[in-house]
Amino acid sequence: MAERDLRHSDRPSEVPGKRRARRTDRRPRNRQGRWLRRSTAALVVLLLALGGVSHQLQLGPRWLGWDYPSPQDEPAEVSPPPGLTLPEQSAAPAVAAAVEDRSADPTEVRRAVSALLRDPKLGGSVAVAVHQLSDGSSVFRTGPDLVTPASTMKLLTTVSVLAALGPEHRFGTTVVTGASPRDIVLVGGGDPLLASGPVDDDTYPPRADIRTLARATAARLDDLGRTTVRLGYDTSLFTGPEVSPDWRASYVPDDVVSPISPLWVDEGRTAPGASDRVPDPAAAAAETFRVALRKQGITVKGTPRPVTAPEGAMRLGAVQSAPLAQIVQWVLEVSDNEGAEVLARHVSLAEGLPASFDGASDAMRRVLADLGIDTTGERLLDGSGLSRRNRLDPETLVAVLEVAASGEHPELRSAVAGLPVAGFTGSLASRFGTGDPAGLGAVRAKTGTLTGVHGLAGVVTDRDGTELAFVAVADRVKVANTLDARATLDEVAAALAGCRCGG
Repeated sequence: MAERDLRHSDRPSEVPGKRRARRTDRRPRNRQGRWLRRSTAALVVLLLALGGVSHQLQLGPRWLGWDYPSPQDEPAEVSPPPGLTLPEQSAAPAVAAAVEDRSADPTEVRRAVSALLRDPKLGGSVAVAVHQLSDGSSVFRTGPDLVTPASTMKLLTTVSVLAALGPEHRFGTTVVTGASPRDIVLVGGGDPLLASGPVDDDTYPPRADIRTLARATAARLDDLGRTTVRLGYDTSLFTGPEVSPDWRASYVPDDVVSPISPLWVDEGRTAPGASDRVPDPAAAAAETFRVALRKQGITVKGTPRPVTAPEGAMRLGAVQSAPLAQIVQWVLEVSDNEGAEVLARHVSLAEGLPASFDGASDAMRRVLADLGIDTTGERLLDGSGLSRRNRLDPETLVAVLEVAASGEHPELRSAVAGLPVAGFTGSLASRFGTGDPAGLGAVRAKTGTLTGVHGLAGVVTDRDGTELAFVAVADRVKVANTLDARATLDEVAAALAGCRCGG
């Protein structure tokens, strides 16, 4: 029993008569293994480091003449691995068949729209003009020489500002030092879309905002060792009345439009997307800025007050708007009245005229004349089209569309590309429910709507590939016929899309 137990012992060296063999090779073998493992790991790390340095510094091409294409920067130039055969590359098929420029047949255009224009619900004053975009020739014209354009006026405004400033121009809102070391001034730069706070990343166009400006300003003040300031705000960029004398007196009290200012947040609304407006947009923006500064640890003494920033003041912070082309698209898509009026004033500033309603009107005429568009005998009283006293020739609206769509003026293209798309975007998203279905997605047009006034001005390609610019305005529509008249104008534009008007 004892012998059995000893045989099964976990300590064989204690078995009687047996000497424990000495493992003289164990320790050296462990040292050798550890050295080998450590050396291998170090070699791997060294090779990885050398590879990274070689990639960053381009040592292969520089020292050894290697010039392998990068799979990241030049994926098409990387050769396939040996043994892999790839098919020959071929050109991608065209999304749509190419079409030749064709002349529009005036007879076919007349046949497409004439019956619709006899709808009595359009009222007694209906003007329609259709031009062929390829050469500007008129293929259809009917109705009075002058009409109330309503918001189709925004086409003149946006084309003018693009021509005056360029599509990449941005508007800045700044904070500068004031008349004394304790003073700072919030300076309005006429950013029509300045927001009260940061917007979502998917908001289009992106917005500059007051809170970001406050954060930058507070950081600069902290660098200067200033934690207590007095705040002023400067609206001297614009002059003249904030409300047009040619608008209905009820527009501002009824929250149709905000008083026009070079400094506001959320276009003078009480909150982003709200329908109601504040009575003093600049003062409200300054108050929003004051609150944002306080949250950044800056104490603002007293109430923000209107001032003029001193010449040569030091800049403390700044934010910039989206590019002008994106703002133009927004103004056209949603028919933004406030945005259009601010853009009109920027035209006057570019032309060296007072940034007022009158100055903007004169400046727009100048810029349009430089583009070859004559507005003699017409009445331009604002940039939004809210005035019922505006008068435009439909041919002028067509001419504006033509010059914006022409290859000679690529800087104006966003005034056409930004137009609402029938049945899909902006003010046309829920329209074109009747008429030729060819109009859906094919018509791009600016809407124009006032009480008793309805219009469309845009571009369309017919079934033959003929590109047309068109204007259709009915400015004596009975209120009871509003929806019917609007639908009929949609059907006129859709009929042009469905027409085989090519001669």
